[in-house]
Amino acid sequence: MAHPESSSPSSSSRSAELRELALLFLRLGATAFGGPAAHIAMMEDEVVRRRRWLTRDEFVDLLGAANLIPGPNSTELAIHIGHRRAGWPGLVVAGSCFILPAFFIVAGIAWAYSRFGNVPDVGALLYGVKAVIIAVVLQALWGLLRTVVKTWREGLVGAGVVTAAFLGVNELLLLLLAGLGVLAWRVVEQRGFKSGGPPAGAFVAPWTWVLPLGASAAVPFSQHGLFLFFLKVGSVLYGSGYVLLAFLRSDLVERWGWLTQAQLLDAVAVGQVTPGPVFTTATFIGYVLGGMTGAVVATVGIFLPAFVFVALSGPLVPRLRSSRAAGAFLDGVNVASLALMGVVTWQLGRAALVDGWTAGMAVVSAVLLIRYRVNSAWLVLGGGAMGWLVVEVLSKR
Repeated sequence: MAHPESSSPSSSSRSAELRELALLFLRLGATAFGGPAAHIAMMEDEVVRRRRWLTRDEFVDLLGAANLIPGPNSTELAIHIGHRRAGWPGLVVAGSCFILPAFFIVAGIAWAYSRFGNVPDVGALLYGVKAVIIAVVLQALWGLLRTVVKTWREGLVGAGVVTAAFLGVNELLLLLLAGLGVLAWRVVEQRGFKSGGPPAGAFVAPWTWVLPLGASAAVPFSQHGLFLFFLKVGSVLYGSGYVLLAFLRSDLVERWGWLTQAQLLDAVAVGQVTPGPVFTTATFIGYVLGGMTGAVVATVGIFLPAFVFVALSGPLVPRLRSSRAAGAFLDGVNVASLALMGVVTWQLGRAALVDGWTAGMAVVSAVLLIRYRVNSAWLVLGGGAMGWLVVEVLSKR
């Protein structure tokens, strides 16, 4: 019979891992402004460069896996990291802690919005935060690209993805084509090896089902209907916040009349300017429609599929990497993921670096991040403070 002491080290070690995961992702959820590209960059800084929980190769594989399933990519990456670090409890802790700060911040803004009728102006803070985010994303992107682009072939695939993305080709299609393209190259180079079959379906979740909810005419609001709607959105949605906007507008505004166009735009704006997952737009909408209960129902509905999809696909990642055919496909997906991240960074940069102040903040942030390894969360907070100083104080003198 085992003594109680024999199990305590393992138990205390797991508790310490979960506590560390919780603290890290609570902090990231409260400071990770800038959308998925920025979130991914901050996670890479924390779990690869600082804590060394994952190698860059492992991190990129998890990023590729997250890009192949529907839902919020950066949240799914957090869930993957939690699972890799501390098993099933880590999966729940990391994902929940990344979502919770944004949930409470957005719910608080929704309360103020419902009471006073407008969204707080945070333009001065974001003026500086966006500039810092560009430096954070570029630093992460450079390090990841050096890991992923191993030959001129991967470089060519990445260039093709960038070109196609600028032309408006669907993101999921680019991921799949890049994976199949690298796989085809490897087959030609290594004729005769036994392939385990096309790996494309290994990650792609069954997103084609659609939850029936109402007809084209307006239907009465209900918490049950709200949950089913956001469960459907979380189960099928690929792409950016603009794709989310299209889903929300089609059903909530045009079909059922639950929201006005102005309320929807305010909801999307709040999701974009607050830290953490952009999908907390659902929290705002849920609060406006059904109070705090609605906020919880909508948030659970839109994020629940991400936990399920990661739980199903996460254990497959190491197995795919051990297969030459599946590994080649995953390499192509990884190249495409970073190429798409580069396109988003270019778009963010054009919107964020608008004058000498913002360009200067980006350069200083890059130096502090690369040369002195300053934590990216502190840089984001400093950027917000500097933005407020420039906009509210210096520019009004």
